[in-house]
Amino acid sequence: MNVIIDYKVGNLHNLKNALDYYAVKNQIVSDAEDILKADRIMLPGVGAFSPAMEQLRKSGMLAALEEKVISGVPLLGICVGAQLLMDESEEDGMHTGLGWIPGKVKRFQHQLKIPQIGWNQVSQQKEDFLFNKVADEMHFYFVHSYHLLPEKSEHVLGLSSYGYDFASVVRKDNLWGVQFHPEKSQNAGLQLLKNFCTLT
Repeated sequence: MNVIIDYKVGNLHNLKNALDYYAVKNQIVSDAEDILKADRIMLPGVGAFSPAMEQLRKSGMLAALEEKVISGVPLLGICVGAQLLMDESEEDGMHTGLGWIPGKVKRFQHQLKIPQIGWNQVSQQKEDFLFNKVADEMHFYFVHSYHLLPEKSEHVLGLSSYGYDFASVVRKDNLWGVQFHPEKSQNAGLQLLKNFCTLT
């Protein structure tokens, strides 16, 4: 089963509709017991890092998530959900994340309009099943003021440019994170979600 974590900060129904479009079995869950039954996990999120992290802790699902991640179950973080995978974020002060992918979340430092809202290209840095049937330099839909800054280049799957290059797709072992919203990114985004939901 593909599960979408409901911790009250996600755009869940757009994501569920995207998966339903491809007839991919999925379920929105807000209970630790349901997470323990998951074959793949999606962690969406919108808004600010610290409240999202706090809601995840309050949900009572964090221990179950950690257990599944340690056991090797694939997890995809989306937007703020991807940022939570990092060690910390500087949004509204320094806040601790899940620490599952080494690195930080930083605010854009340039003169362009912040947040970045709209379509941007993703340059694939290495082959990965997540990019199966997704052409290089495809456009995806972004809404964010902060971006991922992984410690190790080996964890960067995709780069985008907004004032400067930043990591828009990351991976460490069974963990993936995308800064954009695949559920709002038309065919390329739907294909990426389908790829994740068929990982074995």
